[in-house]
This record gives sequence, C-alpha cells and structure tokens, in this order.
Amino acid sequence: MATIYRPLAVSLGDPAGVGPEVVGKCWDHRARFDLPPFVAIGDPRSLAAVWDGPIATIDDPREADSAFDVGLPILPIASVEADLPGHPSVAGAHCSLDALELAVGLARSGSAAAVVTGPVSKQQLYGIGFSHPGQTEFVAERCGVSPANVAMMLAGPTLRTVPVTTHIPLGAVVETLTPSLIEARGRAALRGLQRNFGISDPKLAVAGINPHAGEGGTLGREEIDLIIPAIEALRAEGWRVTGPHPADTMFHAAARANYDCALCMYHDQALIPLKALHFEDGVNITLGLPIIRTAPDHGTAFDIAGQDRADPRAMAAAIRVAAQSVVHRAAVAA
Repeated sequence: MATIYRPLAVSLGDPAGVGPEVVGKCWDHRARFDLPPFVAIGDPRSLAAVWDGPIATIDDPREADSAFDVGLPILPIASVEADLPGHPSVAGAHCSLDALELAVGLARSGSAAAVVTGPVSKQQLYGIGFSHPGQTEFVAERCGVSPANVAMMLAGPTLRTVPVTTHIPLGAVVETLTPSLIEARGRAALRGLQRNFGISDPKLAVAGINPHAGEGGTLGREEIDLIIPAIEALRAEGWRVTGPHPADTMFHAAARANYDCALCMYHDQALIPLKALHFEDGVNITLGLPIIRTAPDHGTAFDIAGQDRADPRAMAAAIRVAAQSVVHRAAVAA
C-alpha cells in the first residue's frame, strides 16, 4: 500500500450492529489486510462491548498516525446511552448519523483523506427524521452534489457494477429510466474508473432490461427507446461503451474480461452478480463526489452483533479501496 499522508475516517455505523466489531478486527489484522492508518468515529463503548483490543481516544485526526500502532484511534461521539449489540435504539441512530456527519466533514475539510462508512439501519434513521434514501444521498447533499450526478458502484476483485436506479420498487424502474439518466450514470461510472481506479481508457458494458435485451423490440422497446440513445450519446463523447447486452450472459468469466464495469438498469441486476461473486469482499463506492467515499457491501446484521461472528473482509476491502482511490486521484491530479 502506498503511503497515505492523512488518515481515512471510518464511521462505525449503528453502534448496535456489526460495524464496531468489523472495524476492530480490521485494526487487529491491519498488516494482513494491508491497511493504512485510519481513525474510527463513533461511540467507544460500542467498540469495547464487542472487541477487546486497545482503543486510543484522540481529539484531532492528525493524531491518528502516531496512535495507530498503539491502539485503534477513535474520535468519540457522545451518545445518550450505550446500545447493546443487536438491540438498536433511537440514541444509537443519532450516534450513527452524528458519526457520518463528522466523517464527511473531515473529508470535505481535508483533515481526512477519504470516508469509509459503516453499516447503518435505514429504519432506525427514518425514525429520527432522516429523509434521504441512504447514506449515498446524504453524503452527496453534504458535498453539494445533485443525486442525479452521483452513482453507486459495487466493486469486487473481478467485477464492478453500477445500477442506474437503486432503492425503488421494481415496478417503478421503467418509468424512472430515461436516456439522460442512463447517460449520466454511465458517464459517472466511466469518470470514476479513471479517477478512482486509474484506468485511463475504461470500457463500459451496458445491460438491457428485458430478456435477451428486448430481441429487437419483440420483447419490449426499452432498449430501443431508452438505452441505445444513451449509449450513442456516450460514444459520441469518445467513451468506449458496448450494449445493450442480455443481462443473463454478461457476468460469466469470459464476458467479464471484456469490460471494466457493467452498467445495470436496476438494483438487483447489479447487486446479485456482484454478491454472488464477492459476497465477502464487495465494496460500495460513491462516484461523482469531490471526496472519496466507500462502504462495505453489507448491512448492520443485528442478528449476529456481539457474537464474534462478523466477517471483517468487506470492511477491510472498503478501507483498502478508499486508500487506493486516494493514490489514483493524486496521480490524476499530478
């Protein structure tokens, strides 16, 4: 891992979930996972409840580097009460939101090199007035970026996918899709491949939405009316874009060798192949932001919180990808 001169800010997520446990385990195995210094943000009691490693409370992220070999650095977030693992509460939801807010603020100010967000409970956040579909949209708003100009990339060692539509009912997908939305998501994916992954001339494969990509209109006209115009617009800008491809033949090994990212039309079309291949180490990356933001591609897992069963590999991958993105962005800017 190349040297990162500012720490990564890692929010612990919901204190009753597995976020504290996997972050602690990442510090335990920092050498094996090849992780740079990072600072946790959240309630130290949530760490102590599920992890017996050393905790180094700090007041300034600049202290994280020197503290990292001594203990897991943490910028504490005061919570009204300590959550029990597996038992989410209103206080815990407030704590997770405050930690997210601080982590984003540190990255925006330049005090942190990137943000890695631990898993939160949307249900709990909605209960305290959180009005965003998820952390992605919250981070975009705090960065002053329209949600239409960001994209959610799911990345694993052998596959990257970007869904055009995300957390909406399947029945609303077709009415939400437009050529301009598909084009915007595709452009964000291509630019993200350049900035975050160092791929100078990326290749994007675009999935159809109907079986067999519509069979020339006999199985639906969405490919003709919505997807092909977006592909042509991106090609006119000089991007290497192919499709629309039948989604059922896009994700085997030989097909994946032909592109750097797959642009998918809806949530499960993108996430099912990614999780089938990389359930333990999939990473969620928000593209189109002025800051770097990644997250493990799993949820709070309240059912196993506090049982020493949480797998840290996805969190480690999220931290590692964030660090690699810092290096790639610096190289692009140089």
